Amino acid sequence: MRAITAVPSQPEHLYLGTTNSWIYESTDEGGHWHRLARLGNVDGLILDNIVVDAADPRTIYAAGWHADSDDGGLWVSHDAGKSWQESSELRGQSIRAFVQAPSDSKIFFAGTLLGVYRSVDNAATWQQISPPGSREIHEVESLAVDPRNPEIVYAGTWHLPWKTLNGGKTWRNIKQGLIVDSDVFSMIIDPERPRTVYLSACSGIYKSENAGDLFHKIQGIPSAARRTRVLMQDPENREVVYAGTTEGLYKTVNGGRTFRRMTPSDVVVNDVYVDPRDSKRVLLATDRGGVMASEDGGESFHASNAGISERKVVALLVDRDHPNRLYAGVVNDKRFGGVFVSENGGAGWRQIADGLDGRDVFTLSQTPAGAVLAGTNSGIFELQSLNTGDSDPSVRTPGDTWQPRNLIANTVMKTITEKARGMRVNVEKAEKQPPIMLESRVNALDVTGDMWLAATSYGLLTSQDKGASWQGGPVMGLGEYLSVAVHGKAMAAARPDGVVLSHDGGQTWWPMGLPKMLTRIHCIVFTPDGTLWLGAREGVYFTRDMGHTWLWIGRLPFRDVDDMSYNPVTRRILVSSQRSDQIFAIDPKTMTWKWWETGYRVAQIRAAGDHLVAASLNDGVVMEPNANQAETAQK
Repeated sequence: MRAITAVPSQPEHLYLGTTNSWIYESTDEGGHWHRLARLGNVDGLILDNIVVDAADPRTIYAAGWHADSDDGGLWVSHDAGKSWQESSELRGQSIRAFVQAPSDSKIFFAGTLLGVYRSVDNAATWQQISPPGSREIHEVESLAVDPRNPEIVYAGTWHLPWKTLNGGKTWRNIKQGLIVDSDVFSMIIDPERPRTVYLSACSGIYKSENAGDLFHKIQGIPSAARRTRVLMQDPENREVVYAGTTEGLYKTVNGGRTFRRMTPSDVVVNDVYVDPRDSKRVLLATDRGGVMASEDGGESFHASNAGISERKVVALLVDRDHPNRLYAGVVNDKRFGGVFVSENGGAGWRQIADGLDGRDVFTLSQTPAGAVLAGTNSGIFELQSLNTGDSDPSVRTPGDTWQPRNLIANTVMKTITEKARGMRVNVEKAEKQPPIMLESRVNALDVTGDMWLAATSYGLLTSQDKGASWQGGPVMGLGEYLSVAVHGKAMAAARPDGVVLSHDGGQTWWPMGLPKMLTRIHCIVFTPDGTLWLGAREGVYFTRDMGHTWLWIGRLPFRDVDDMSYNPVTRRILVSSQRSDQIFAIDPKTMTWKWWETGYRVAQIRAAGDHLVAASLNDGVVMEPNANQAETAQK
């Protein structure tokens, strides 16, 4: 979450900008959110600035930029967000700052990578007011406008702050007291005392009491939290200022003489909203934690994310016996992530993170007895219920916690000399060594049989005692395994450049013959008849004789296949690609398929009873609205 703003005189009516092109809306001051609009034509538009017109609350301005390019733009809605039009004059501009003049609602300013722009006709037309091609006033990250005089503008760049007294005709650098070469992330002006100016930079927070002629550095923000993305002044008490940093929220109650951290240091704060009617009500737009709300001026915070689905889900599990119970594994969210469980088919979710210690979750698997295991960026964990005393692993309670299953039995082959038939010979024997702990990334798990199999960056691991201990390691000297599949006594494991096969529970592995045209393998899966299916950059392949011969399904509309799973209800192979919003269900007997347009880029697709659910790359868990409505059937 990147930006929060309210409709003037309606603090309960909020808009929220994200890093994924979406704007959310709340009409109960952040209690519940819903998606309002998706701006631009591609994902990844970072909406750092949303402004509701002070003269017309139905007019909304949203400015954004892309992290991987210099692209961006300005979008305008005149019907409270129902429809949007892109500004042609700022099309393609990476807009990092956007403000409306407090004293004249017709005047707007935009800070872009090229400089400062101004509009005097409600953002209809724009003129650059910083010197075109300037080697100094460019890459404008922050803007502030004098509350009484729109000719006075402050601009913070990736280098230093600047100021104009005449609407951009002339500019001067205001760097006295600042550590040079310091990115200026945020600038605010006290509306009652406009000579008081605060700015934040990567070198700290500064305050000026003479309109920027001289700044002095405010103490109390540790050097580790120098990247202060946003400053926000309490509208009721001007001595109170919040500083949202990359290492928590800080607050001063004495005009900046001292600051105190109000949240844990792992909270990355992108924006701060203070209710103008009740300054005890504070909302934060954060990385990982979404929206966080406080009712006591920042002393405590709770999640306020009802309706928000901006999660990167890469692992999805449907409970074998309870199809309404879904598990989702997320990445990048640290203590706000881990695994989430829904007991009602996705209508509500509960975080299960105890024991994972902020690890990313890349795979989820379930045993025949109902136990759930997670493969993380550092080891394997089993979900256990501690509050019930019930031995049934399918019982899920708020006391669920994850227990590590990372003990690897360690053996080495040593050469020893023995007597045989009167002769001394050298032989190799396995010798037990102290066990080691798995700390590698786990990409795939199959715990559906008596022998468990794990694909890790360390190598391939098997367990015969339900995860109490594991055996294995690099296979043929290699690790970085991505996918595994088990069918009876047969085991298969895939690396990007090869597949290995075992018929003895993983004690020995043999390379499998593959089509020569394959350049990158992503996943493998068995169907009940023993056919091995392979998803790769070149599409879907299958073999009925363990790799001696392969057949290619060459008519699928996409070929870069990232995930496959078998749906035992419909007896079809579910196929998805992270580069497409289409999914396919292939009938292995007839080699025909159906396809759906999901509208989302998905990492995995799974069957939950009579409908499909998907783990999306940017939009959380998404569900098929109509279980029997495929877009088209292909032959």
